[in-house]
Amino acid sequence: MALDVTEQAKPPRAVFVPFMMGHHFGVPFHQQLQRRVIVEALDLLTMAETSGTILKLPVTWADARREGIEIERQMGLRD
Repeated sequence: MALDVTEQAKPPRAVFVPFMMGHHFGVPFHQQLQRRVIVEALDLLTMAETSGTILKLPVTWADARREGIEIERQMGLRD
């Protein structure tokens, strides 16, 4: 989802990740990134001081995809 859409929806709190639609936790098999997104979201539940807080994670889709491809190679799923 785009950041402007998240801002207009005015959720009580949100973690924004700049990933492609349908990839809310990153790419398949990237457990470290998936865990990070979940932990950041859970932390935000207790740490947000004001309604409407949006935490922007400093990650990019390009980096997540590149790391995901390397993980798939290590698993023998790619050449």
